[in-house]
Amino acid sequence: MLAPVHAQKAKQKYTAYLFAYFTGNKKEDESIHFALSDDGYNFKALNGNQPVVASSDISSTGGVRDPHILRGADGKTFYMVVTDMVCSLGWNSNRAMVLMKSTDLVNWTASVINIQTRFPGNENLLRVWAPQSIYDAKAGKYMIYWSMKHGNDPDKIYYAYANKDFTDLEAEPKQLYFPPNANSSCIDGDIVVNNSEFHLFYKNEGQGAGIRKAVSKELTGGYQLQDSAYVNQTKDPVEGAGTFKLNDGEGWILMYDVYTKGKYQFTKTNDLQHFSVIDHEVTMDFHPRHGTVMPITDKEKKRLLKQWGTVTTAAAH
Repeated sequence: MLAPVHAQKAKQKYTAYLFAYFTGNKKEDESIHFALSDDGYNFKALNGNQPVVASSDISSTGGVRDPHILRGADGKTFYMVVTDMVCSLGWNSNRAMVLMKSTDLVNWTASVINIQTRFPGNENLLRVWAPQSIYDAKAGKYMIYWSMKHGNDPDKIYYAYANKDFTDLEAEPKQLYFPPNANSSCIDGDIVVNNSEFHLFYKNEGQGAGIRKAVSKELTGGYQLQDSAYVNQTKDPVEGAGTFKLNDGEGWILMYDVYTKGKYQFTKTNDLQHFSVIDHEVTMDFHPRHGTVMPITDKEKKRLLKQWGTVTTAAAH
């Protein structure tokens, strides 16, 4: 999501969209892929749907999942955070995330943050999943938020601020969201800012799993579940909510991974409360897994095309 600091000023500059995603549960699929769209509905994979960054170069496990991409508050620096994980090692096998930074969307620096070794008291940590980042204008820092599971406890959504260089976390993670049912597992948080309110979409795990939304006036706490209804518009299992604002100002798109069916669902909303399925309007020449979309400029689009082209061998969606 765009930082509110510059979103209003730079709104007219954005003419296209960059989709960052991974493609599957095989080790070779656990990597960062890019796709482009001019309208937010029709996407074409870059680089023949092959990775744009080698997972072995940036991770401790050899695989990465769940890429989240963010434009910085200065409008010209980009941040990406990913899960450092190879799922074939087990769903309770990873302890780290990767923080990445770029000034051109092509060349990225990366730092592995192993929560278990970095912070004491995490001896029974089992997994670190789906990090995302957002600029906290009040604090003047970038906040990272993600889910963790310790021992027999449910998955919980935590947060911590990144350091100035975006290479480490400043302090021990704190719990960000406290669901009404303390035994409810919460993963895949996605925060959208609108009208000075923070809308936290997340997946509720366990019985009755689905995507819910909590809202707060403060970024780092106070989130209240809006109602008991799920925002996903399918009864199939879903995960990985990702929300982006359309460049024409006509609402937002909320998308999510319908992972048991090998497909994505796209919905549109004008108020972040009511969602209509728009799958019939969406095309992709690739099969994405949990990812995010960021508005980009024409200059940025041309730079990405120069680097990776538009040719793709991926099967049609």
